[in-house]
Amino acid sequence: MRQTTASTCCYCGVGCGVLIEHDGERVLDVTGDPSHPANHGKLCSKGSTLHLTGDLDARALYPELRLGKGLARARTSWDSALDHAANMFAKTIAEYGPDSVAFYISGQLLTEDYYAFNKLARALVGTNNIDSNSRLCMSSAVVGYKRSLGADAPPCSYEDIEQSDCVLIVGSNMAYAHPVLYRRLEEAKAKRPEMRIIVVDPRRTDTAELADQHLAILPGTDVALFHGILHLLLREGWIDRDFIEAHTDGFEDLKRLVRDYSPALVADLCGISVAELQDCARTIGSAPSFLSLWCMGVNQSTAGSAKNSALINLHLATGQIGKPGAGPFSLTGQPNAMGGRETGSLSNLLPGHREAGNAEHRAEVADYWGVPALPDTAGLSAIELFEAVRSCKIKALWIACTNPAQSMPDQERVHEALAGCPFVVVQEAFSTTETCHYADLLLPAASWGEKEGTVTNSERRVSHVRPAIAAPGEARPDWSITCDFARRLEKLIRPGEPSLFDFTNPAALFEEYKLLTQGRDLDLSGLSHVVLDRLGPQQWPFPAAARQGTPRLYEDGVFPTDNGRARFLAEQYQAPQEKREARFPLTLNTGRLRDHWHGMSRTGTAARLFGHVEEALLSMNGDDMRRRRLIDGQLVKVRSRRGELLLPVHKDDSLRPGQAFLPMHWGDRFLNGLGVNSLTLPAFDPISKQPELKHAGVEVEKVELPWQFFALVEGSVQKRFEALRPLFEGFAYASFSLTGRERPALVIRAACNEPPSRTQLAKLEQLLGLDEGPVLVYDDPRRSVGKRVRIEHGRIVALSLSGETAARDWLKQLWHDGKADQALRPWLLAPLSTPPGGNVRSAKTLCNCMNVSQDAICSGIERGLDLNGLKRELGCGTSCGSCVPEIKRLLLKQPAVA
Repeated sequence: MRQTTASTCCYCGVGCGVLIEHDGERVLDVTGDPSHPANHGKLCSKGSTLHLTGDLDARALYPELRLGKGLARARTSWDSALDHAANMFAKTIAEYGPDSVAFYISGQLLTEDYYAFNKLARALVGTNNIDSNSRLCMSSAVVGYKRSLGADAPPCSYEDIEQSDCVLIVGSNMAYAHPVLYRRLEEAKAKRPEMRIIVVDPRRTDTAELADQHLAILPGTDVALFHGILHLLLREGWIDRDFIEAHTDGFEDLKRLVRDYSPALVADLCGISVAELQDCARTIGSAPSFLSLWCMGVNQSTAGSAKNSALINLHLATGQIGKPGAGPFSLTGQPNAMGGRETGSLSNLLPGHREAGNAEHRAEVADYWGVPALPDTAGLSAIELFEAVRSCKIKALWIACTNPAQSMPDQERVHEALAGCPFVVVQEAFSTTETCHYADLLLPAASWGEKEGTVTNSERRVSHVRPAIAAPGEARPDWSITCDFARRLEKLIRPGEPSLFDFTNPAALFEEYKLLTQGRDLDLSGLSHVVLDRLGPQQWPFPAAARQGTPRLYEDGVFPTDNGRARFLAEQYQAPQEKREARFPLTLNTGRLRDHWHGMSRTGTAARLFGHVEEALLSMNGDDMRRRRLIDGQLVKVRSRRGELLLPVHKDDSLRPGQAFLPMHWGDRFLNGLGVNSLTLPAFDPISKQPELKHAGVEVEKVELPWQFFALVEGSVQKRFEALRPLFEGFAYASFSLTGRERPALVIRAACNEPPSRTQLAKLEQLLGLDEGPVLVYDDPRRSVGKRVRIEHGRIVALSLSGETAARDWLKQLWHDGKADQALRPWLLAPLSTPPGGNVRSAKTLCNCMNVSQDAICSGIERGLDLNGLKRELGCGTSCGSCVPEIKRLLLKQPAVA
């Protein structure tokens, strides 16, 4: 029987409510929850396809144990797996001390999972070596809020986006990273055209298309820009002196510092004009309400803390905080990065926004947990932690719900660390991640739609996550795995003591945790799973006596500092660590694609989500390409000081000369060479410890690989992927992706200097199903060319082209169209396979929600359709709306004819 369960999306920090349609065993569909205040029923292309990401062939289903390095893992029981883990951790702790073990966890865990891990590390093991992948995305925002305002608390609500008169978006491509919030901004701008939007981003992204002003600053110059704006605000008298006097400290020091940031100097540092800087300052200074939104472009920097504080300075100087439509609003990257910050799941934090380095805070938590003391040795942050693994200071590592073998910078060292670690536990829902390769013990975890708990979104709103179906195989919820392991470890390292982990459900964990927040800035003591079910999602603080959440902070001008006053931070602009030089003259930026998420462990199982961008591409400005004699689609080598990567280049004039861009998602699973983060640097902000993933020096050069390979095969995609992927390790270039909607297929592109052996090719053909049966075959051994096309029921189901791949796009189009009739068959394997009758259509899916191709939209424009006409006739842009900016650009290039 078809049922509906209300829950939340598991992707970004917007925290959208979803309605999961299921039959009790399988998720059948997902729609937006109209009653959820974060999204009011809207979903992006990722959220609306969640029901397509449940491929069991990609899931971890049973515990697997490796009994020795170099051996394969074998299935085992939960009891054996957790007993073995407890013995290994206990033995390591006894021999080398509690700091010889570490836990690396994730912003995709639920709050209850986070709390269990934190208590395990601090109260039982006695180490502060617990950090989260949120270190890679949000820790600079944490520092910014705490230093300037006194607490890690975004003060705004999503409604402020719609109420603001001036919205400044910095280092965030909202249209891709937070699409539902971008839709709200888009709608607000349409209703109130007088609203001003300023976008600060080195690239001209889809988000910048909505802006009244786009400041394409040079990468890493944000602090100089903010100081330059404040210089002009001061000069023109666009500051709130009464607010500064009544509610802040430190303004005189900042005023002296920004006096030196003249418009001419700042314009030169940032690569913009003085007029652009003046316009920006005038817009901010004259706005009745001013809101700033920022994300990874600000945070992922060696100056991330300074950038956050310099931006918050603008709000304090103008009094633009604590009122509707105003305030500094950090957009969270992961679904529950906020919950991790709240529970203290970064190495320097403790539950309830406490500090691990504060003796009073440690005593409070130790007393509450009933243990003698918490560790006082500083814990290791992510970069430091994996370096300690590499140097064998950490000998047992537990990784949960994250993929550092794809997401950490300087991947060669991370892989080296994982390969050399004596004992690695990976607690993961998807067995296909790069990190799972290094697991000595793989523990299958429940995933989205299968577990219960809470999450906190970017606006401090806590939602109840509800399960719709049971987890497959023997997978278990993360809190359950963690607590079960902890109880076994307790018996070994504190025998006879009462258990600290006597929890029977996630609600019990929440009930214990929430009292650690009582009386603090994030007070959750009035919340529970039952209250959330009754009242719906609520914003903290929500103290015990509250009847509803708190939509906006600091309305009274009182801040959670020692004296109740906010603090201005006066810090000089520091240039990015990797400066441009002759060997590495290009600056590499990384970021998101519209339809993918993080390392693609989930989105990489849904073929539909590859329709917009099907493969890893390096984007470069056309002038930079011409200087290097590169053409669009050509294979290039990208080199940095840490590694190199081979992939096709793509002309993109949204980039300024001297810059390049790579999507963050492509790891070693989808792209040979350890993926995008083989190029990025591990240098980090000295305060937040967040790495500089947005700014690496690179050079790009042409690569000649004469022997090429292309294959497409439908059916059992994940199984084929797992079988075929190892065969391409020796290729100089290999890229893997999916395609199709109703008939998902695996796509392989590869190239090398010399053809593989006939034995290797035969193995490939066998795994592709091209070795026997109804297969058309063409071989030219002299030129090392081979072509194979399998046809069943009158259509192509698999094909491979080796040595010569000119026909790949045409054959892929025939596969997509389901055509292989008799008239076409003579052409399938013809020399160079010239397609009869003309050009290949664009395969790009512009509107993923409604399955509308770029070709169909261009045809509609040729027939005279404008944007509204395209929406009516084709349906594009009528669901999540993410395709609208791109459609508008096509209309500008090719205006609709009346």
